Amino acid sequence: MNFRSSLFVSCIALTAAMGPVWAQEEVPAEDQTQAEQPAEEAAPAAEPAAEEDAGPQMFREYQPPQTDDNLEGIADPLLGSGGRERTGTPMQPEEARWDSFHGQVNGQKYAPLDQIRVENVGDLEKVWDYHTGDVSDGSGDLAATVWSATPIFANDTLYLGTPFYRVVALEPDTGKVKWSFNTDSTLEPLTQPALKNRGVSYWEAENPVEGEACQKIIYLGTMDAQLFAIDADTGEKCTDFGEDGVLDVNQWNTVNDRFPFSLLQPPTIAGNHVIIGWAGKDWAYSEAPPGAVFSVDPQTGELQWAFQTIPDELREQTGTANVWTAMSVDEDLGLVYMPISSPSPNYWGGNRVDEVPYATSTTAVDLETGEVVWSRQWVHHDIWDYDINSAPTLMDITVDGEEIPALIQATKMGFLFVVNRETGDDVWPIEERPVPGGDGSVDGEYYAPTQPFPTKPAPLLDQAEKPEVWLPADIVGAGSCSRLFDDLWYEGMYTPPTTKGSGVLAYPDSAGGVQWGGVAFDPETQTAVVNTSHITQYIQLYARQEYDSQTGGSGNESGFYPQEGSPYGMSLFSAFNWLGMPCWKPPFGELVALDMTTGDVKWRKPLGMSQKFGFYMPESMGSPTIGGPAVTAGGLIFIGATMDAKARAFDLETGEELWSDQMEAPIVANPAIYEYNGRQYVAFVAGGNSIIKDQVGDQVAVYALPE
Repeated sequence: MNFRSSLFVSCIALTAAMGPVWAQEEVPAEDQTQAEQPAEEAAPAAEPAAEEDAGPQMFREYQPPQTDDNLEGIADPLLGSGGRERTGTPMQPEEARWDSFHGQVNGQKYAPLDQIRVENVGDLEKVWDYHTGDVSDGSGDLAATVWSATPIFANDTLYLGTPFYRVVALEPDTGKVKWSFNTDSTLEPLTQPALKNRGVSYWEAENPVEGEACQKIIYLGTMDAQLFAIDADTGEKCTDFGEDGVLDVNQWNTVNDRFPFSLLQPPTIAGNHVIIGWAGKDWAYSEAPPGAVFSVDPQTGELQWAFQTIPDELREQTGTANVWTAMSVDEDLGLVYMPISSPSPNYWGGNRVDEVPYATSTTAVDLETGEVVWSRQWVHHDIWDYDINSAPTLMDITVDGEEIPALIQATKMGFLFVVNRETGDDVWPIEERPVPGGDGSVDGEYYAPTQPFPTKPAPLLDQAEKPEVWLPADIVGAGSCSRLFDDLWYEGMYTPPTTKGSGVLAYPDSAGGVQWGGVAFDPETQTAVVNTSHITQYIQLYARQEYDSQTGGSGNESGFYPQEGSPYGMSLFSAFNWLGMPCWKPPFGELVALDMTTGDVKWRKPLGMSQKFGFYMPESMGSPTIGGPAVTAGGLIFIGATMDAKARAFDLETGEELWSDQMEAPIVANPAIYEYNGRQYVAFVAGGNSIIKDQVGDQVAVYALPE
């Protein structure tokens, strides 16, 4: 999805002329959506096939927990058997640290700091900023950059990874460079449409040996599958790690080696484990490297265990179902929670009609062995690229008087699944409901008769009805939006891809109702906060010969893609009129707060302003968002994420915007919040992403109250 050309000067005139037509009314939380309808009112299933053609028996009622017996051949522990009993303790608010991608490995994105509060956040001022110099708009020899790195605060230092695969260590109060390290990696977009980086990871020894190097280590991955270990104090390579400080993760890429295991997301660190997922090349191949997660020793890089997401008998005929985003960890329970993506190819599944139980799931594995403890699949036989794209957020909540160790998994579908993180059991019921079957135009496909629907919280998007055409865009487009929507098939978000007409309307879209910023959580008020995008796309399949005659390329989440090796190529485009205006009615993005004791929405509001050429649209329209929120004990939400390239602070209780500041590019990274020498700071990275806007940056801006 590319939103960059969606807002032109003519929109300004239409705004003035049409006034309230453009305003989006707030949808009451109690309004019924597809996920809230009784099962008998949901979309009808396809006619059942004959017994021998009924497809895999993968859509049964969930029976927790799964045991090692029925998972044999998928988990691949390398340290012997695990399964020891652990006693979990309640999850307490973390200390004031921000030493991982989501602040803490529980994914809460919570700072127990209250120096900056609702009453004084309006006084926040920029105390320093820093420009890395590692930026490209794609007009020269280098591909464009996408910089989504959350800064991490550890070892009294602010650490950054850049899209040129450098590490920079900064003084947290001044921004002065302590040291920098250059991997000298090849700056080629081997698996992505851009040079990408989401930052670094930090590990320190429990009992550091005085005088020895690499008792504190920074890890940075590259697009060509190299993981670097760097002494956090000196910026020198840790030569005992891998080969001279570099671990070649691609050594484990042995099946369908079509692309390298790109290390764009920093590893997850828990105890003496560096846990590595990888990213691949979307929509290109039917047979691709099968998903795997690796745990290695933090000081040597020696493999501790490997977890394979696809059954052995299917690994060569499909692929991916990888973990390309952050993971969460409950160190007391000794569990790693993996958000696992969809298998390849993404929009046709005829090569993988047998069960792939961990695809598009949240799967909990033993931290010491990699053995599966429980798994919940959120999309059966995924043919929509509904990757689970954000780390689940771990939280202790009180529901009907019962204290529950919970987990909330946000999804591209705009669903928020809430389960017990010890067992995988539902907190609020999750129901299997009928969904549409195919239209007969796609050979070899199998369609899941049901999909999981949470009963609480309510979906963040109304997926039951086709999005409403936006009148101003339809007028400017001389009715082209109405004609397009009339020609697109839509029976809810699980309408399967087709070769007919203009294809199917995709809402929510592949860019996600919720992106990889995930859900923030305030443990004191038990309030969850999440930002969401409302984007409409359309998808079409083409028989191979027809696809080969198509003209046009591919971009960042938009264009033509071959799905090489399958009978069908595909295209995916955002629903714009000829001028680039969105055909669907705003808001285009929202910020939502939820009471996790009830699962109800506390408040929701449009987030940010859509913008082009310096012209801003009304805030009632909101903006598509990439990047997520952070919350504090001061009762605040900090977030960037919007097209207008602003950093913002909101009142956690009411949703009122209290502060903002302009940055040089969209902040497509979660903010970092930390305390140093008694002063609280908030750090934002403005790197940009062409999915929402053609504007890139290399700016780090850090804010605090006046001294």
